[in-house]
Amino acid sequence: MIDVNKFDSMQIGLASSDKIRSWSYGEVKKPETINYRTLKPEKDGLFDERIFGPTKDWECACGKYKKVSYKGIVCDRCGVEVTRSKVRRERMGHIELAAPVTHIWYFKGIPSRMGLVLDMSPRALEEVIYFASYVVTDPGDSPLEKKQLMTEGEYREKRQEYGQSFKAAMGAEAIRTLLRDVDLEKECAELKEELKEATGQKRTRAVRRLDILEAFLSSGNSPEWMVMDAIPVIPPDLRPMVQLEGGRFATSDLNDLYRRVINRNNRLKRLLELHAPGIIVQNEKRMLQEAVDALIDNGRRGRPVTGPGNRPLKSLSHMLKGKQGRFRQNLLGKRVDYSGRSVIDVGPKLKLNQMGIPHEMALELFKPFMMHELVKRGMASNIKNAKRKIDRRDDDIWDVLEDVIKEHPVLLNRAPTLHRLGIQAFEPTLVDGKAMRLHPLACEAYNADFDGDQMAIHVPLSDEAQAEARLLMLAAHHILAPKDGKPIISPSQDMTIGNYYITIEEANREGEGMIFKDVNEVRTAYQNNYVHLHTRIGLQTSSLAEAGKPFTDFQKGRILVTTAGKAIFNEILPDDFPYLNEPSEENLTVGTPDKYFLEPGEDIHEYLKNHELVGPFKSGFLSDIIAQVYKDYKVTATAELLDRMKDLGYYESTKSGLTVGIADVTDLKEKPEIIDNAHKEVANVAKQFRRGLITEDERYNRVIAIWNEAKDKIQAKLIENMDPSNPIQMMSDSGARGNISNFTQLAGMRGLMAAPNGKTMELPVIANFREGLSVMEMFISTHGARKGMTDTALKTADSGYLTRRLVDVAQDVIIRETDCGTDRGLDVTAIREGNEMIEPLYDRILGRYTMKSVKDPKTGEVIVPANVMMDEELAQKVVDAGVEQVTIRSAFTCNTRHGVCEHCYGRNMATGDEVEVGEAVGTVAAQSIGEPGTQLTMRTFHTGGVAGDDITQGLPRVQEIFEARNPKGRATITEVTGIVESVEENPAERTKVVTVKGDTDERTYNIPFTAVLKVAEGDSVHRGDPLTVGSIDPKELIKVRDVLSTENYILREVQKVYRMQGVEISDKHIEVMARQMLRKVRIMDPGNTNMLPGTLLDLNDFKDNNVETLVNGGIPATARPVLLGITKASLETNSFLSAASFQETTRVLTDAAIRGKNDPLVGLKENVIIGKIIPAGTGMKKYRDIVPEEDAPAKVASGVYSLKDDGVSTLEDVAKANNLNSED
Repeated sequence: MIDVNKFDSMQIGLASSDKIRSWSYGEVKKPETINYRTLKPEKDGLFDERIFGPTKDWECACGKYKKVSYKGIVCDRCGVEVTRSKVRRERMGHIELAAPVTHIWYFKGIPSRMGLVLDMSPRALEEVIYFASYVVTDPGDSPLEKKQLMTEGEYREKRQEYGQSFKAAMGAEAIRTLLRDVDLEKECAELKEELKEATGQKRTRAVRRLDILEAFLSSGNSPEWMVMDAIPVIPPDLRPMVQLEGGRFATSDLNDLYRRVINRNNRLKRLLELHAPGIIVQNEKRMLQEAVDALIDNGRRGRPVTGPGNRPLKSLSHMLKGKQGRFRQNLLGKRVDYSGRSVIDVGPKLKLNQMGIPHEMALELFKPFMMHELVKRGMASNIKNAKRKIDRRDDDIWDVLEDVIKEHPVLLNRAPTLHRLGIQAFEPTLVDGKAMRLHPLACEAYNADFDGDQMAIHVPLSDEAQAEARLLMLAAHHILAPKDGKPIISPSQDMTIGNYYITIEEANREGEGMIFKDVNEVRTAYQNNYVHLHTRIGLQTSSLAEAGKPFTDFQKGRILVTTAGKAIFNEILPDDFPYLNEPSEENLTVGTPDKYFLEPGEDIHEYLKNHELVGPFKSGFLSDIIAQVYKDYKVTATAELLDRMKDLGYYESTKSGLTVGIADVTDLKEKPEIIDNAHKEVANVAKQFRRGLITEDERYNRVIAIWNEAKDKIQAKLIENMDPSNPIQMMSDSGARGNISNFTQLAGMRGLMAAPNGKTMELPVIANFREGLSVMEMFISTHGARKGMTDTALKTADSGYLTRRLVDVAQDVIIRETDCGTDRGLDVTAIREGNEMIEPLYDRILGRYTMKSVKDPKTGEVIVPANVMMDEELAQKVVDAGVEQVTIRSAFTCNTRHGVCEHCYGRNMATGDEVEVGEAVGTVAAQSIGEPGTQLTMRTFHTGGVAGDDITQGLPRVQEIFEARNPKGRATITEVTGIVESVEENPAERTKVVTVKGDTDERTYNIPFTAVLKVAEGDSVHRGDPLTVGSIDPKELIKVRDVLSTENYILREVQKVYRMQGVEISDKHIEVMARQMLRKVRIMDPGNTNMLPGTLLDLNDFKDNNVETLVNGGIPATARPVLLGITKASLETNSFLSAASFQETTRVLTDAAIRGKNDPLVGLKENVIIGKIIPAGTGMKKYRDIVPEEDAPAKVASGVYSLKDDGVSTLEDVAKANNLNSED
């Protein structure tokens, strides 16, 4: 066997008939499978033990040799080799065909590869291959042309006319003769000459042919290998035959397909021996060709071969394709041992790093470790005894089990795994029952709840795997979400309400104004009912200062005005963290404000009278506390704080006795009046419509507006009358559950509903749930509920598919080096849409490296020098100084190959530190964009007939951008920079004509009448600017502007969609994806290089070719950048393994085989497929080559390659070599 870790790349090619025979262990001559009486494989059949190996380990077929000691002996009686039975998964056979057949992939694919080599149409090929026409293979002295087609009748005429002077034939033999006659080098030379003159369709055809012919030349494949003399038979254990109860047999479809081929082949042999009439032989050959076609790709040509019940049989191609195919089912996802799944339940007493594992489950999963430990402790004499002990469930094994699982982390995974937080490591603790216990704070990352969710558990076995689980994957390391760097673990529901409740302030509660020495005294007073949690009290700062609270000199020795609850809450924070007395940023980052401190002896009651109540700590503020603690103290302290916050929250929410009853939903006195007024207004509008004063559309829009306004008025009144101690109000205010609109539906009115077609219905639901709905109102409401359910289901599938495509296109983007040394940067400003702020500058520069130094616009002093990573402090300084634009390092301008460098990427959002070499940033980016996809809306908004075209939003818009489709509601852009000279209307053609006058030329644009213009006469425009309202097509933008502008446009548009929906994603993730869409160029003029015009090439390969040509003194090629959608970009990758496992498997493999493609195994997918450790993280060459110092050879293992290793001395040379025709 080949050692997977020893080779660096993998090549694919066409197999010649000799190659097929060399793989084979023998010829399959009979269609028989097994003998139904003895259940033994038949000789020379599809399961023959002589060809494929023994069915039982170390035993020949007749039973003469039955022991390992006979290993390698071939039995003299039955001819079977004595070896392991697993060779039946590896050994191949072959079928010698009586007549050659063509391979359907190469004749039927689009474009037909055979057709391109022979310069024949696929139609003509089909006629020849399936014996409908003759083709001239050698015209001899006759005036016939080579490759000319003739019908049977024409052939007879020509034979009479010219005798034996010409040769013509039909079937695959004829095709093989023609393929053998193709002189590849001569044809290539002729085509290159032709390309100099040719235009249009002729040129396209010539480029295609030249591409294929050069592929054959360079790969060493011979075109005639597309016609086969022998076909391989795959190993029998990969097409098994099993006996079902009841004595029937179930078999793989492939066996049926192979049997058809063998039957027809044997019949053809017999006919040839009998010298049967030509027409019968021809028919048999055609049937053999069809049988082989069905075996390779059933259904590709004509009707598929069907089995029982008219089900098409699954051929070899189907074994590879799709979700159930070899690639996705077996190579990219495997079932593993030492794993289990069970329902999850809440484990409120667990620590953040723990999970509860049921006894039975732990025993099964850790069995080998248990057996080892039992033998080691002398509790069992050998492994067998230990196993028996465990199976018997002896009493003394449970203590051992507890020791075995201690310090042995396990991985928990919940499907669907939308981002990397869907798999985390925990330390197991034993629990009773059969459900696994999950820490309540880990739920958000998994998107799990306890209504019957199941989770899978995996045991890392090797020491390395355990170390990585412990150091990289423990739940405590995943406090920040990779998409935006905000805490993903933060208290929710009961925990939030508990912490909210304990920090409420109330005036005039028992014990108000009491002054205490320290927190313990406060607690005693609370426990003995002298004060309430909400009571405002005084606390001496001395005891807090001793514990390490950072008070200023002014504050020390004074009395802090706080509440009993807040004093207890502050105990869960780290000792030297500021005392939190109000939910404000100042208190969190600077310290407790001075206004809460009294001189000793000052009247506290007087103070309380003059000061407002301070609001409690809501969910958002709790999250801010966690982020701040993480920033200051890192992982351990944050994990401890989270557990304490959880415990305090659960305890206090229980004590608070918060519940919801029907009495908490109060009636609104003003409601009838508001509703009456609305009815009157609607009647008024109807009257105007009847009199013809307004149109139907206006009437409809006004009615909708009236009811919406009524609902808003009711909601405003409800909020106004709300009692702050109302439990529902507390729940929504704290962020624990629900929001104000839920309350409006309970106590106000439900409002307008959408009809099934997405249009809003004019009939409002006036009732609320407290009053109860009438029958009609209930039926109106059901539309919305149904639509909600279907939308969610559809959205989940769409969003999952988007994630899959995103991962595929970016999976090979890894941090490869520290600094790529680029001299370009990205200018960033805040993203605005009209007056609305989409993404502020602070968010865009946080955690990024500066390209140029940032100067204060007023004083000119340097705030941040060049090449420094901006943390929160520096970013805030830049914003405070009023800087509008900053030039940062960006993935867009990074020069690293197959990835990004640390400086262009900046901070790793999940850790808050600089990203490390080896981080798989492409996959993280794809997950960060895909995971919130389910939160985006599905609908296309219907702009109430105002601006004509609908503009797509939500998930469909994200797909539109990443797939580079023509956007709906496309804007017209100007191709010249200049002044808008005139805007005229042309009523005859229902268009508006806009003329833009540039410095050198002027352009006129015909714009539809309905489009809304963005420009007026006299405006100055820059090329690429939109003239109308709508979405710009990035494919047009890249033609008019440069690559960077296009990337920037994609970034802004995607951010717009997500931020509008309240989802925050870091820019860098979108940058990584957009860069992948723009990594190809299309060759315009090949110069002296060997590139073909019109072909797509990787930007880096293009640069390399040009450098090589320049060094040899030739003319470099020119190219223009191309924008590809993510699906197209994935299929255009250099790795055929990755592309084949993504989509269009057969097309990718057909093409790769002809080109003799070499997969460099750079990305993650291709390494997973061949079973190599992935080249990211600790699997990176740089880290795998580490040797202990004493053994290390003198030469340091060179880590990751950058531009400097590519035989190019400086960046200037590269720039010279690449005259990309764009401004870039």
